[in-house]
Amino acid sequence: MTAPLAVEIVDDRDALAAAVADRVAAALRAALRAGRAATVAFSGGSTPAPMLRRLAGADLAWERVQVFQVDERVAPDGSDDRNATTLRRELLAHVPAVAHLMPVTDPDLDGAVGRYAETLRRVCNGVLDVVHLGLGPDGHTASLVPGDPVLGVRDADVALSGPYQGLRRMTLTYPALDRARTLVWEVAGADKVDAVAALLAGGDIPAAHVARERATLVVDRAAAGPER
Repeated sequence: MTAPLAVEIVDDRDALAAAVADRVAAALRAALRAGRAATVAFSGGSTPAPMLRRLAGADLAWERVQVFQVDERVAPDGSDDRNATTLRRELLAHVPAVAHLMPVTDPDLDGAVGRYAETLRRVCNGVLDVVHLGLGPDGHTASLVPGDPVLGVRDADVALSGPYQGLRRMTLTYPALDRARTLVWEVAGADKVDAVAALLAGGDIPAAHVARERATLVVDRAAAGPER
């Protein structure tokens, strides 16, 4: 039986950004209180930008926070296609966190995957304090997309996907996501209603195979659908 997923429904995208930023900040503070550097991995897409802006203003010991990426598109540095572009602009330019960005401009992509996984092991032994996830209308999360062989990777924390929407991607895999101490889903928009329903029901979509015992789905009313 699929474990239940905790859900928080908020009114709109402004409330969504605030709720997710607050949850991420709380998880980072808990890690810092435990006496270790705090680690967080952010997903890309258009939804997180307001949340990242709000989080940049959080009262945190940012110099003790280490930032990773959940996934990244293989595109030139500085491209709007890069998740790192938004992450730098909205968060990293404003806080002294240590950033570990996926090296997708490396011509040796297979080698880059291994080096990123090694960085994850070195910094936090592969256990992130908080992972921020999104959800696509097709049910993908991170760059774990329907039908891609990367869905079957269980012996590595980082993998390279096939082409999706015209670009290959580097992504954390299920094992890396499942070890996180806290997972926070941020989902907005009426085009996500079916994907949200499938996620909550444990349907056959990639997102539904992420561990949910330490996860919370924060969703705006448009994505939650009329029945919630």
